[in-house]
Amino acid sequence: MDLTEKDTAIEVEDLTFSYNNHDPVLKGLSFSVKTGEKVGLVGPNGCGKTTLFLCLMGFLRPLSGHIRIFGREMIKEGDFKWARRRVGLLFQDPDDQLFCPTVLEDVAFGPLNLGFKPKDAIQIAKDTLKALKLEGFENRVTYKLSGGEKKLISLATVLSMQPKVLLLDEPTNGLDEETYFRIIEIFNNLDLTCVFISHDMDFLANTTQKIFMMKNGKILSEDAKIPHYHMHAHELGRVHHVHRRLMINDGKE
Repeated sequence: MDLTEKDTAIEVEDLTFSYNNHDPVLKGLSFSVKTGEKVGLVGPNGCGKTTLFLCLMGFLRPLSGHIRIFGREMIKEGDFKWARRRVGLLFQDPDDQLFCPTVLEDVAFGPLNLGFKPKDAIQIAKDTLKALKLEGFENRVTYKLSGGEKKLISLATVLSMQPKVLLLDEPTNGLDEETYFRIIEIFNNLDLTCVFISHDMDFLANTTQKIFMMKNGKILSEDAKIPHYHMHAHELGRVHHVHRRLMINDGKE
């Protein structure tokens, strides 16, 4: 059976993890994500969101519990290697993801690591950049890119590995307005399972069908909408005006 035909992409059951035998960061956490879903994961800093992602990738090993990726139990390193070919992780800081001298080398690195021939890896990298409307970036020096450009290139390095699932840690942090809306459009056009860690409720409202609330190492609730407050600033703010809520995803109001 093709992986996209599996009903559940990610399943976590009673997951517990602690750093250096300190108090657990994850405390019997359970949740699941269906194939094709785009879901948000929200909660206060330190509640274990990023730790959960690192456990899903096998970079951290839980003390107890179960992780299943497309129905396969993650037990040994070989299982996680299998999973990493299918699950891509976008780090919060793009400088943790980018390390090659040029953009093309960075984006081609993943396919090369998967065993593609250099010629094929370069073509995959070029095709990925084109799909993200980043043609002309191939020979740009990575460390000289702007913050928004680095975020987009980081996403390209993950997509070039052709994953079935994306785990994205604060994908909108530090973005200018143009890149912000551009990345919303990109995610809404991706036919992939996505899990977003984000404090940006407007972003989640425009990209996800479901939001999980996480606190103290556990998933507390699963809701289509979570009430929230936000602040904003703009010119002529004291003049009487009306806001029309931006809802890009599926034309929802």
